[in-house]
Amino acid sequence: MTYCLGIKVRSGLVAIADTRITSGTETTMAKKISVHEGGRNSLFLMTSGLRSIRDKAVTYFEELFEEESFKYTKMYQAVNVFGEQLRRVALEDKRYLAESGLVFNLYAIVGGQLENDKEHKLYMLYPEGNWIEIGQGSPFAIIGNSGYGKPILNRALTYESSLRFAFKTGFLSFDSTRVSANDVGYPIDIAMYQRDSFTMQQYRLQEEDTAQIGQMWASKLKNSIDEIPESWMDAFLPSK
Repeated sequence: MTYCLGIKVRSGLVAIADTRITSGTETTMAKKISVHEGGRNSLFLMTSGLRSIRDKAVTYFEELFEEESFKYTKMYQAVNVFGEQLRRVALEDKRYLAESGLVFNLYAIVGGQLENDKEHKLYMLYPEGNWIEIGQGSPFAIIGNSGYGKPILNRALTYESSLRFAFKTGFLSFDSTRVSANDVGYPIDIAMYQRDSFTMQQYRLQEEDTAQIGQMWASKLKNSIDEIPESWMDAFLPSK
């Protein structure tokens, strides 16, 4: 499984992706986020699904982006191009994958800003190549193992959150997923984009880099539960 999170706030974008690949009893590590830049074009791409589909679709996209990036001046155009590459891979491989019992299941998150975009954009793509744009009402998208990390994002994150708050909340979302799912883990790759900068910042964090933060979060969460009043429980659970 995978954990990939894209966040859009007013001041920019945050992308977080784990690197764990699990196949049966084997666990390996692979990068799930790629950054593509040229001139005043800057975007990241994250994927969840069968690795062979991902590598082929991203390779096709990279080739087109490098050769023709000047033709794409808005994010939706670049997203359409990646969707077309997904369909291309489906035509080439989907039937053969099905014959082997494998599902064509690639999902993607794409974010960035191209030359004629008035602001940064964030999209989620489906295996069929269609997409939705992530807006202000729900300013994030998760692909892969999404169940454990969504509650904190739903409760704490808004479009007006700062970029630092967005990353901090996103990290805690990853940490909540990591401690509950053994197929998601370190290291994590991060891409940060500040609005109108046309430059993507990339980082990698190991478990030892954030161990204290995870421990602090667990402790504060327990203390917060302890501080919640209990009088509402008296009718059905008498105090000792």
